[in-house]
Amino acid sequence: RISEHILNNLNQIGIKTHLVKRLNMREQLVRLVEIIPIKFIVRNIATGSLTKRLGIADGTILNKPLIEYSYKNDELGDPLITSEHILEFNWASSDELELINSYCLRINDFMQGMFRGVGIKLVDFKLEFGKSKNDGKVLLADEISPDTCRLWDVSSEKKLDKDRFRKDLGNIIQAYQEVARRLGIIHEEGNISTVKFGKPKAVNIKKK
Repeated sequence: RISEHILNNLNQIGIKTHLVKRLNMREQLVRLVEIIPIKFIVRNIATGSLTKRLGIADGTILNKPLIEYSYKNDELGDPLITSEHILEFNWASSDELELINSYCLRINDFMQGMFRGVGIKLVDFKLEFGKSKNDGKVLLADEISPDTCRLWDVSSEKKLDKDRFRKDLGNIIQAYQEVARRLGIIHEEGNISTVKFGKPKAVNIKKK
């Protein structure tokens, strides 16, 4: 639901995506694309692998958005690459890369404003693009969700994303629901439980 919400809004501001419509709570109808084998990582605040690689203090606010490229290959560990690699190995043309870079910055501007309006910092996120099988046009593909973004509460800086799983912080589902609730996608009713992230809570996690 979060990905659908974001992709629909991006479609409305002129970012073409593969999303056609949501079919049900678990499935979407999307346009068939050939995925460009690159992860486009947009960073607004230094954290994660960037701080580990370069020794930058965690939480450092970047002067302007930083775009990094990662080659999609699990066996190689998705290594960082340069634009020269992308062009040399024909993963994208220079025109396609220029278009994608401009999309990345526009998407970042839009999402920063959207999340800031509901009390969330957009720290960084990953995007993937593909070429339409129909006409070869570049489309935003995959998903945009707390699985692919780092989202911190503005006041407490509590993590509302997949880092709750990576760092064994617990309350994963509740964090995702909190993001959806703030975006107005779900409401505090029925069997939806929410957690206030202003104060840390002790969590007992059973590992399988």
